[in-house]
Amino acid sequence: MALLDLTVQMACSDRLPDLPWQDWLDRWLTDIQPQLPEDWQAPTYEACLRFVDDAEIQQLNRDYRQLDKPTDVLAFAALEDELALGFDPEEPLYLGDVIISVPTAQRQAQGHALETELVWLSAHGLLHLLGWDHPDEEHLDAMLTQQERWLQLVAVPVPPRWLDEVSQPPSSEP
Repeated sequence: MALLDLTVQMACSDRLPDLPWQDWLDRWLTDIQPQLPEDWQAPTYEACLRFVDDAEIQQLNRDYRQLDKPTDVLAFAALEDELALGFDPEEPLYLGDVIISVPTAQRQAQGHALETELVWLSAHGLLHLLGWDHPDEEHLDAMLTQQERWLQLVAVPVPPRWLDEVSQPPSSEP
């Protein structure tokens, strides 16, 4: 049985190859679950991974971050809200939504495959759902290191620019 019940939504006109999103995010969550706070431990989790166009992500970015421009990935974490209300340990714990702009990812995928960029951004978004953030260089470095580790775990190459330019984080949290 999977630890994560993942819903993948394609809400853009771009045709993307079928990738094993369920398997990869489940493996990442299994990898990091022992490090989660005790009150975030659950037998199973739920999340949504949504691929959109620039117009949709720009509207979300404007509505939630007051930035009227497209971005690559947004993460809407639900853990804090769920825990404030309490959760039924018999039900999956909802982590939240990761929304990725495919056109922005395409523009950023210079020197590597679009699929690599999408996997990188999904790892970044999942970390945000699990409470990670990058307010400073130290936290950013830890987050990028974890993303690199996860891509290696699923045999996806790390995007070259992240290996060389740690100071350029993805813009993701609302």
